[in-house]
Amino acid sequence: MFEKKRKKKGIIILAVVLVLAALLAGSVFYILKKYTVQTVYVKGNMHYTQEEIKDLVMTGPLGHNSLYLSFQYSKKGVENIPFVDAMDVNILSPDTIEILVYEKALAGCIAYMDSYMYFDRDGYVVEYSNILTPGVPQITGLDFDHAVLGERLPVQDEKIFDSIMDLKKLLDKYELTADKIYFHSSDDITVYFGDVKVALGDDRANLENKVMRLPQLLAKLEGEAGTLRMENLTEDKTGVTFQKSGE
Repeated sequence: MFEKKRKKKGIIILAVVLVLAALLAGSVFYILKKYTVQTVYVKGNMHYTQEEIKDLVMTGPLGHNSLYLSFQYSKKGVENIPFVDAMDVNILSPDTIEILVYEKALAGCIAYMDSYMYFDRDGYVVEYSNILTPGVPQITGLDFDHAVLGERLPVQDEKIFDSIMDLKKLLDKYELTADKIYFHSSDDITVYFGDVKVALGDDRANLENKVMRLPQLLAKLEGEAGTLRMENLTEDKTGVTFQKSGE
């Protein structure tokens, strides 16, 4: 009798375990199927394409599960991905996610040893690459003898980084993208936009007034090559000349 009761109890326990296992398996299957990513939106990326970001984020056995990705990337700092500080994955619906990319704040880059060294607002080299990234101006005219990742560029005048950021903020404010910015030893600034170089002079107090006029002036110079001289821009908006290349 005792043996029969023990067997019956064992059967009941086994049945409960099987039911729970079936429920668990069903739940896992449901989650995996319902939360399988079909649509991906990427925002904040500049250095990488949307496909590259998707390939970087959606990896591993659960790389296409929106719940897992949301847990894995919650404004989490990332390593071994140049130019990116952190990424965040938001679930818009079970099969749709939004990847938010938080890129490193870059002030500019310098050409050094067959590479481009990217530095932040304080002059610290944060990344290097063989590719010149669109949207990040190449800075020339800086006086230094070496560049090391993670260290500050050893320039003679560290105030130059303030000047770089001030100008970059103005360019961003007026939706201008410079290819190259040259800081002369005389404190003059020359900004390159394609085949047009803009001589801004050394008057920092009047710098925004000059940059503010650039979108309109550059639009009129589309297709031209030469130097736009703005050193002598006056308050009544005179003193601007354009010298074509070869003249």
